[in-house]
Amino acid sequence: MPTPPEPAALATELRTAMGKLTRRVRHEDRIPHGQVSVLGTLDRDGAMTTSDLAADQRVRPQSMARAVGLLMDQGLVVRRAHPTDGRKALVELSPAGQAALDAERGRRAGWLAQAIEIELTGEEREVLARSAALMERLAAR
Repeated sequence: MPTPPEPAALATELRTAMGKLTRRVRHEDRIPHGQVSVLGTLDRDGAMTTSDLAADQRVRPQSMARAVGLLMDQGLVVRRAHPTDGRKALVELSPAGQAALDAERGRRAGWLAQAIEIELTGEEREVLARSAALMERLAAR
C-alpha cells in the first residue's frame, strides 16, 4: 500500500493546481474579476452598503465606491435608501447585473464542464467529485 503524501507537500501541490485552474477559468470572464466578485457577493448576500462591500472584499471604501460607480454606470447595480438609516444607501444587483452575472457563471461552468468531459475518464470524474467534497470540507474549516 503506497504511503500517503505529506500534508505540507500535498498542500503545496493543491494550492498550485487550484491557482492555475482559477486563473484559467477567469480567462473566460468578460467582466473584470473585481466587478464579478462584487456582483457575486450581492447575489449571495443581498443588498449591502458600500462600506460593507469594501469590508467583504477587503478593499478600501474609496476603491469600492469607484467600483460601485462603474457598476452603476453599466447598469449592473442600483442604489436604494437604507430602510433604517437615512444616512446610508444600499447597493443591490439590477436585473441587468443578475443577467450579466448568470452569463459570466455560465461561461466559467461551461468551459470547465467541457474540459472535464474532454480530459477526464469516468473513473477520474468520480475521483474529482470526491475531491470536490473534500475541498469543500477544507474550505469550511
